Amino acid sequence: MSGNPHHQTTPSGRPRARAFGIRFDGTPGPFNAITDVAGVAVGYSTLISGEGALVVGEGPVRTGVTAILPRPRAELATPVFAGIFGQNGNGELTGSHIIEETGAFNFPITITNTHSCGVSRDGTLRWMQRVLPAALDSGWGLPVAAETYDGFLNDINGHHLGFEHVAAALDGATSGSIEEGSVGGGTGMIAFGFKAGSGTASRLVEWYGRRYTVGAFVQANFGTRSNFTIRGLRAGPDLVAPAIHESTPRAEKGSIIGIVATDAPLLPHQMKRLARRVPLGVAMTGGFGYHSSGDIFLAFSTANREAAMAPSGRIASADFIPDTDIDPFFDAVIGSVEEAILNALAANDDMTGRDGNFAPALPKAWLKSKFGARQRK
Repeated sequence: MSGNPHHQTTPSGRPRARAFGIRFDGTPGPFNAITDVAGVAVGYSTLISGEGALVVGEGPVRTGVTAILPRPRAELATPVFAGIFGQNGNGELTGSHIIEETGAFNFPITITNTHSCGVSRDGTLRWMQRVLPAALDSGWGLPVAAETYDGFLNDINGHHLGFEHVAAALDGATSGSIEEGSVGGGTGMIAFGFKAGSGTASRLVEWYGRRYTVGAFVQANFGTRSNFTIRGLRAGPDLVAPAIHESTPRAEKGSIIGIVATDAPLLPHQMKRLARRVPLGVAMTGGFGYHSSGDIFLAFSTANREAAMAPSGRIASADFIPDTDIDPFFDAVIGSVEEAILNALAANDDMTGRDGNFAPALPKAWLKSKFGARQRK
C-alpha cells in the first residue's frame, strides 16, 4: 500500500480506494490524479440544498459542475491533440464533431447533469470571453461539455445550475490533489447502486529513459449492483445491502464520462486509441455498457504545442511515440480509469435527495474486512 498521503485521502480527508488496502497495477503519479499531467487543472461548483418532496424549480438540489482545464489559463486557446470514443451513445459530449474532424480541441472541458449541459457549454464561452477575449475575437468556440443524469436525487428539471456556477468552477480550477466523490458534476451521481460521482487517478509510464504521465477523470453514474467488481472480486453478490431506497421509481439512466490526459507525444489517431481503452477500465469494475448508459470518452495530449499552433504556409512537425510502443499507455489508461471509478465510490457518504430517494455509500467496514485482510497477509 502506498505511503503517499495524497494516494490515501482527498484534501478534505475523505478516504480513497487505496486507504482500504486495495492494490492496483502500475505506478501512480504524486497526486494519483489527472492533475499529475503538468498544466491540467480541475475545479468544481457543488450545489446541495433542500430536503423532502420534489418541487420543480425549488429542489431538493443535488447537482453541480466540474471544470477541467487541459492547459494553463493563458494557453487555453492553444489546441490539444485529442480523440473520442463512444462505447454507448446514450448521452452527450459537445464539440465531438470537430474533434472527429480535426483531432483537436481547445478551451476547458465541463461535466454536469444532463439538463444543464448547454448551460455549462455556454458558460464556458462566457468565461473565455472574460478571461481570454482575444481567443474569440475572430473565430468561433466549440467547447467540450458532457453530462450524466442525476434526476433520481436532484431536481434536474429545476435548472439550478447557472452561468455563475460554471464560472466559479473554472475560476477555482487547481492542480495538485483534488476532491472526489459527491462534488461538482458528480454530486448527484450513483454507480452500482452506491453513491458515486467524481473520481480520478494516474499512472506513470517509462519509455526508453523518459517518463510520461497518464491521468484519468471520471463522472461515474452507471452499473448494476450485481455486476460490481473490485480487483477481480465479484463484490455485488456480497453487497445486497445497504440498498437504494426508491420513494419514486428509479429509471435506469446511468452513464459514465471519462477524460484521459497525458503529456506523452501522441497523435490524434493515437489519442482515439487511448479513448477506446477506457471501456476496458470500466469493465474491470463491472460496467457493461447497457442500453441506457451514455459511455463517452475523450483523451487528449498536452504535448506538441507548436504543431497544434502551426501557422499557415509552413510544414508542421510533431513528435510521436510509435504505435508499436503504445501498449504501456493502454495499461495506464485502463488502470487509472478502474481506480478513478473506485475512488469515486470510496470517497463518498450516504445521500438522500428528492422525495426521500436514498443512495447508500459503499460500506467502508466491508472494504476494510475484504481488502485490509488481504493487505495483512
